[in-house]
Amino acid sequence: MTVQTTEGATPVPKEPPPSGPDFRPPAPAAPHGRRSLPTGWLPYLLIAPAVFALAVFLGYPLVRNVLVSFQQLGRTEMISRATVWTGFDNYLELLRDDAFWAVVVRTFVFMAVNVALIMVCGTLIGLLLNRLGKKMRLVLSLSLVMAWAMPIVASATVFRWLFDTQFGVMNWVMRSLGFAGYEQHNWFETGFSTLAIVTLLVVWASIPFVALNMYAGLTMISGELYEAARMDGASNWRIFRSVVFPLLKPFFLITTFLEIIWVFKAFAQIYALNQGGPNRASETLPVFAYVEGMSQMQFGIAAAASVLTILALLIAMSFYFRLILKQEDEQ
Repeated sequence: MTVQTTEGATPVPKEPPPSGPDFRPPAPAAPHGRRSLPTGWLPYLLIAPAVFALAVFLGYPLVRNVLVSFQQLGRTEMISRATVWTGFDNYLELLRDDAFWAVVVRTFVFMAVNVALIMVCGTLIGLLLNRLGKKMRLVLSLSLVMAWAMPIVASATVFRWLFDTQFGVMNWVMRSLGFAGYEQHNWFETGFSTLAIVTLLVVWASIPFVALNMYAGLTMISGELYEAARMDGASNWRIFRSVVFPLLKPFFLITTFLEIIWVFKAFAQIYALNQGGPNRASETLPVFAYVEGMSQMQFGIAAAASVLTILALLIAMSFYFRLILKQEDEQ
């Protein structure tokens, strides 16, 4: 193949374009003045600010707390600014204390009861949202959002007023229903009754999260599956067990995981209602650590209790992590 030239010029042969299995077209040149970043580093650069913020605001306090847990830090040490290292004495003192183990058991029972109630009630309300009409669904959704958005201290103040000894609404309701003995009845007289009221508060504030997410998951299920199940004669319970639950199993696993963390670290609800009383009978592990530090001025013991709280939560969640990973492998 030759190229036509002007008259009198020698024709120059044109080489065919290269081809073959080993041929690779040249990479396009980068725009002038720009230098592309390595693709492998881009994700790390994007998360670097968040990692730095976590290291500063969470990592340093955690390391400092662990160091304090190995020290004797009370009023005397704070005034003299002396650092007294005691090794594992704070941990051994806690592990030998029967009151500490009572708080541990109370914490896990409180967590289990609350998470069970939250998941059951939230699931039922989510199913109700899916069955309601547009107007009633909007009203119920707005009510759930308002309950969810209320600050913890404000909601605890409302519940404290509802169960007040002199002017509480609950005492008036019980008297109106004909029950005797509710003239200035103290609902916070025992640790059990106090935690029961805290349970109402925690469940009331946590249900909206589960219910709204449950409704969002239900909207992703095709109506044909419900129709096919009803044609086979399945009841509502059988439809939930055989259709809804298998399809929304990841939702239940993740939501339960989040609720366990939320309830386990509940502090403001318990402390705002009765400061962990009476006689520290309604304390959970976060409240126990706070009272030991701020009220008893035993900051070394409080730091050790908080470290043990983190370890207990990690151990409890390790079994749940295994369940989640197993679910992912099955999928």
